[in-house]
Amino acid sequence: MVAIYATPIDAVCLGETMAQVTPEPGGRLDGRSAMTLRSAGAESNVAVNLARLGHRAAWCGRVGADPLGELVVGEVAAAGVDVSLVGRDERRPTGVYFKDPAPSGSSVYYYRAGSAAAAMGPETAASVVAARPRVVHLSGITPALSDGCRRLVEHLLLERPVSGAVVSFDVNHRPALWDGPAGPELLRLARAADVVFVGLDEAARLWPVATAEEVRELIGAPVCLVVKDGGTEATSFDGETVAREPAPPVDIVEPVGAGDAFAAGWLSGLLRGLGHAARLRLGHLVAGAALGSTGDHAPLPDEEEIRRRIGVPPQQWAAGPARAGEG
Repeated sequence: MVAIYATPIDAVCLGETMAQVTPEPGGRLDGRSAMTLRSAGAESNVAVNLARLGHRAAWCGRVGADPLGELVVGEVAAAGVDVSLVGRDERRPTGVYFKDPAPSGSSVYYYRAGSAAAAMGPETAASVVAARPRVVHLSGITPALSDGCRRLVEHLLLERPVSGAVVSFDVNHRPALWDGPAGPELLRLARAADVVFVGLDEAARLWPVATAEEVRELIGAPVCLVVKDGGTEATSFDGETVAREPAPPVDIVEPVGAGDAFAAGWLSGLLRGLGHAARLRLGHLVAGAALGSTGDHAPLPDEEEIRRRIGVPPQQWAAGPARAGEG
């Protein structure tokens, strides 16, 4: 039986979180370097950052009934995220991936085929419905994991079982997870969302586009679209409203997790009822913290400092409504 939550959750972020093996700073993926074991997952990264921004955020996923699963769930819970929607699988393992840092960029090696999370299907949506979230956050990673995961994402996007919730979708293209071209499928899913996040370089790899405006034309309205152009700027399109905010300069330590951090900041702005420009500035602020850290997420300034840096007075910071169709 699925429990019904007495207090609605601000956001449920659904997807796979794995155990990540990565060398200590300065090391490589070899027998001479010490390794660190931690949890890592795009959707749980968003949940962690939302929790740090003061929201009640939940991660929904599945792990193996194994020590790695306990590690993953424990680390996400320790960050203040509700993990009551996470299932344990007695027969399938927790997914694992290895990261090999290099000056030219990190290489990633996945060992997630047949993982516990890959066994998720449309029935998993019942847990999301029970949480009554204001926002459901998904990514393009999940439909690439299995047919059941694809049907789960389709169910949440197309059939909308969570009444009134804003459904956001981060394109998050991972080429290694797709057997063939991912562009048509990711475009179909993006067009069904209320909010879409995509990097301009990512969009150019997937579709015949070169500018944020061309991405908007391709995806179309009424989707609220946020296009991130690396360290240059981010642009949002919502109906006739277009907002642009330059990315502040940041000393980059590790880029992994910055996109998830940006999405969390923007969604926090949505949940608080902030304007489009303030949402983009909050996205940049949270992404900047992730870029300056070796982890996928990093500590954030206190509330007063956040408000000062994004130019929002206290009365506008109070959480406001976020429902489907409210931009």
